[in-house]
Amino acid sequence: MAFDFIQQQLNQQKNQSRYRQRVCIAEQSGREVVIDGKRYLNFSSNDYLALNRHPDIDNAMQVGIDKYGLCASASSLITGFHYAHRALEDEICQWLNKPKCLLFSSGFSANVGVLNALGQENVNFWLDKLSHASIIDGALSSKATTKRFLHNNTEQLSQWLKSTSSENNLIVSEGVFSMDGDQADIKSLATLAKAHQAWLYLDDAHSIGVIGDKGQGSVSQANIDIVMATFGKAIATSGAFVACEQDVFDYLVNYARHYIYSTAISPALAWATKKSIEIIQAEAWRRDKINELSCHLANRLHQDVKLISTASSIHAIVIGKEEKALAVCEELKQQGIWLTAIRPPTVPVNSSRLRITVCASHNVNDINQLADCLNRVIV
Repeated sequence: MAFDFIQQQLNQQKNQSRYRQRVCIAEQSGREVVIDGKRYLNFSSNDYLALNRHPDIDNAMQVGIDKYGLCASASSLITGFHYAHRALEDEICQWLNKPKCLLFSSGFSANVGVLNALGQENVNFWLDKLSHASIIDGALSSKATTKRFLHNNTEQLSQWLKSTSSENNLIVSEGVFSMDGDQADIKSLATLAKAHQAWLYLDDAHSIGVIGDKGQGSVSQANIDIVMATFGKAIATSGAFVACEQDVFDYLVNYARHYIYSTAISPALAWATKKSIEIIQAEAWRRDKINELSCHLANRLHQDVKLISTASSIHAIVIGKEEKALAVCEELKQQGIWLTAIRPPTVPVNSSRLRITVCASHNVNDINQLADCLNRVIV
């Protein structure tokens, strides 16, 4: 039978408790989510700064539609590059103190597009072992030689850089890692890059908006040659950007196929994103609140509940087997908590976990309820 592997592999997913299904969200308002008619406290959202449905951003979206239209109607190199796009790029450049910026339709397309373009035969990519799937796909589908150093192991990376004769080395990592919320050693990576005349590329999807006094992400800690970050998390819109030097910008405009051959993001969305970034820079209380609630969660949990230490919005509790992680999630749902289990292949086998996201829309009572439920279910 043609394509009989499809059913075989789906059955395997089910047997291993790794089968995935979508859920339809009927309503979402900050800290809560409504699914199948039931309201839950939501601890699985990436709306870290609680900016989704912010009235000023919604209004900017409408203004953008009125001024520039909803659709770009072409790729950026044809007639799709609008004033709203340029205004957003300029805002990001000023925010991150980078010369140039390029907008992409998603973080996945940005990572794949940039790494495909830079990944020539005489190039080495040095990837953190826990880099996002889009980074791995982009690197492995390029012509570059790719090696993955142990997670946050700058000593191993240093030894590898010393042993290479290539002049073209790109160190690639995430600023904040998406599953555990731990940070890369940004300063050490930047120091290594400078010492070996390498470049440093960071995926800042989970850092941007949350890290730094104005939410600048990893660039607040060191000089980063190329920064990619998404709009669909803390910034609360959609799309992504790459901030870089002028020559890299010019090269990507000419050689990044995911940029060249994609319709530009909505100009109205770009206008709304610009407003969101303005709010992020001005309202430090959102970042302060995340830090305060995160500390409260760590203190409220029973000592036997092992929370991975982070300085981000993401907090992981490793459960182990897939079946047990799913069972814990189901018990939490019965108590009004929506928390998704993360299972292989996203994480290693026997390390399925709860991925908790603390957002600025949560309050102390919400954290108390979450911690008390986790204590009852896990301990």
